[in-house]
Amino acid sequence: MKIRAASDIGGTFTDLVYFEIDEASGQVRSIQAEKAHTTPPHFEEGVARVFEKANVALTDIQFFGHGTTVVINALTERKGVKTGLITTAGFRDVLEIARGNRPDFFNLRYKKPKPFIPRYLCKEVTERMTYKGEARTALVEADIDAAVAELKAEGVEAIAVSLLHAYANPAHEIAVLKRLEEIWPEVSVVASHQISREWREYERSNTAAVCAYVLPTTEKYLSKLETRLADEDFSGAFYVMQSNGGIDTVAATKRTPISIVESGPASGVLGAAALGEALGLKNIIAFDIGGTTAKCSLIDDGKVAVTSQYMIERSRTSAGYPIITPVVDIVEIGNGGGSIGWVDDHGKMHVGPQSAGALPGPVAYGKGGTQPTTTDANLMLRRINPSYFIGGEIEADMAAVEAAFAKLGAKLGLSAQEAARGVIRIANNNMTNALKLVSINRGYDPRDFTMIAFGGGGAMHAAALAAELNIPKVIIPAHSSVFSAWGMLMSDLRRDYIRTRPSKLDQEEATHIEASFAQMEAEALDAYQSEGIDAARVRTERALSIRYQGQEHSALVPVRKRNLMAGDIDEIIQDFKAAYEKEYTYRLDNAVEVVNYNVTAYADVDRPKLAVIDDTGDLDNALKGSRRVDFDTQGVATTAVYDRAKLGRGAEIKGPAILEEAGSTTVLFPSQRARVDDHGNLHIEI
Repeated sequence: MKIRAASDIGGTFTDLVYFEIDEASGQVRSIQAEKAHTTPPHFEEGVARVFEKANVALTDIQFFGHGTTVVINALTERKGVKTGLITTAGFRDVLEIARGNRPDFFNLRYKKPKPFIPRYLCKEVTERMTYKGEARTALVEADIDAAVAELKAEGVEAIAVSLLHAYANPAHEIAVLKRLEEIWPEVSVVASHQISREWREYERSNTAAVCAYVLPTTEKYLSKLETRLADEDFSGAFYVMQSNGGIDTVAATKRTPISIVESGPASGVLGAAALGEALGLKNIIAFDIGGTTAKCSLIDDGKVAVTSQYMIERSRTSAGYPIITPVVDIVEIGNGGGSIGWVDDHGKMHVGPQSAGALPGPVAYGKGGTQPTTTDANLMLRRINPSYFIGGEIEADMAAVEAAFAKLGAKLGLSAQEAARGVIRIANNNMTNALKLVSINRGYDPRDFTMIAFGGGGAMHAAALAAELNIPKVIIPAHSSVFSAWGMLMSDLRRDYIRTRPSKLDQEEATHIEASFAQMEAEALDAYQSEGIDAARVRTERALSIRYQGQEHSALVPVRKRNLMAGDIDEIIQDFKAAYEKEYTYRLDNAVEVVNYNVTAYADVDRPKLAVIDDTGDLDNALKGSRRVDFDTQGVATTAVYDRAKLGRGAEIKGPAILEEAGSTTVLFPSQRARVDDHGNLHIEI
C-alpha cells in the first residue's frame, strides 16, 4: 500500500491530507485528513505534531508535498537576515529610488516603503551590459573583492546580485557568483537571473533583494524539516509547493526561496482546477477562507491564471514591494475565521484585517481572546455547534463569546445578537468585493462560473456569497478544510522560464520566435534531467506577452502550435487582439510587438484517481438532530443538522440545513438544495 501525503502550514492551523493508494489499480482506497495548531517560529514542530496526531508512520509515505508560510512570514515580520546588494556602478540607489507610484495620492508627507537592503549595504562593481546583451564594459574582479570585504565587516549573511541588463545576458552575474564562491563560500547568494530573466531594473533588483533576505531562513527551515523526516526514517520523495501552482524539489526551492512566497494559497487553486477537471468543469471561481485571510482566484476554460507582477504589503497607504516571480493570480483580503470585529473612533464597525491568529485565537477558544471574531459570530448565530467546535476538540466558551458581542454591540447601540449579525454581514461584504475583483472587474460574468469553496470557513460562507453574485452552483469538496493540502497531491512539478526580448510581431519574425522557444525548452529539459527526472515526463507550454506598439501593458497569449511558420503569426495576433479587447473593451489596428517569451515546463507526477465513496448511509442515518439557527435577513429557523461523513453518494438535502464535519461546517440557506456526488463532494444549487 502506497501513501501520498501533503501538509500545508497556515496562519492558524497546519493541515495534513494523506491518500492510501492501491498499487495494482492506482485507485485511492481512503482519504484521511488531520489538523494541528501552527507552531511559529518552529513550523516544523507543527508538521511533526500533525503526523503524530494522524498516527501516520513516515516510513510508509512514498510522496510528501509541503506548503509553507515561512517566506511570507519572514518578509512581513522582517525576520530575514542582514543582506547586501552587489550591483552595477552608478546603480546602488535603485532600491531607494524605486517607483513614483503613490497610492496615498493626497498625502504630501508620503514616504516610500523602506528597502529590505539599506543603501550602506549596496555595493557597486564596474561592469556594463547593454540592453541587447552585449558587454560594453568588462567586469572588474577587484571591485567584487572590495565589496565582499566591506560586507563581511558589516556582518552580512546573504548577498543579492543584480547587474544592469542581466536579463539579456547574465554572463557578468555568473562571473560574480563564481568569484563569491571562491572568496566567501559561507555566505548565501542569489543572482537576479536565477529568479527571472524579465526586464524592469527596480522590480528585478527588489526581487533578488527579498529572495536573498529570506534565503538563509528558508534554507535552515527546509534543512531542519528534512532532518526531522530523516530521523523518522522517511525515504520517499519530498517536494515543496511553489507559488506558480506546481511543486518543485527541495534543492531547487533552497536556491530561490522567493518561489514559495504564496505556496499555500496556490495549492488550493490548483486543487480546484484538478477537481474541476475530474468533474468536467472548466469555469471555476476558487474561494479559500482560512483563519486569517480569504483568497480567491478565477479559472477560465480550465486554465489557472499566473502573473509575474506580484506585490507584497501593498495597501491604500503603501506602494508595497514588487516581486517578479510567477505567482497564481490570487486576490487576498484580511478576512478569515479569526478576523476581529471592531468599532472605529467614528462609530463604524469593521471586520479585519486584524486577526486573533492561533494564539489567543477567537474568544471561543478560551485562551485569553477578548475581541470577537467571525468564527465567534457564527457561533453566536448557532451556525457552528458550540458542542462540536473544531470537531469536538474543545467546548466553545459561549459565555465569553456572548459577553464579547455584548461589549461590541454596546458601542453601536445593538444587542449582542445584532452585533454578531453585523460582523457576518461585513465579512461577507468584504469577501464579495474580493470575488468581484477576480470576476466582474475583469469582464467575467459570475453566472458562467461554479464556485469551489474550501478552507475552514469556505463552506460556512460560500452559499451566501454565491447568492449575492448569482453564481448558480457551489461545490464544497470532500475534506474541504484541508483542501489546499489535497491540491498539492494533484500538482505536477512546474517551472516557469521568462525572457524579455522586445521585437516586432510579424511574419518575418516567425523563425526567430521558434528558435527562442526551442532554446528555452532545451534549457528547461536540461534542468530537469540534471536532477534525475526522465525527459519522457517533461512537457512544455508556450506563451507570448504581446502589446500594441507604444503602449506599456501587455497581454499573455498562449502559443498552441509547434514549429511556427510565417502563416501562424496572424493567428497569434488575432488571439492577442481578442484577449486585449476582453480586458480593456476595445481593439486597435496598431502594429503589435512581443515583449516576453514564456515557457512553462511541467514534469508529470502520478496523480491518484478520485475515490468513489461507499453507497451507504441516508438522511435519517446522517441526521444528528436540529437546532435554532439565525439566517440573518431570512430569519431564525429550526434547522436539521447532518453528519456530512454519513451522507452517501446521491443523498439530497433541502435547506435550511447544517452539515457538520470535523474541520468545517456547511450552511445551507432556506430554498437552497444540495447533493452529494460519487466522490463525496457537495453540490449546492443556489
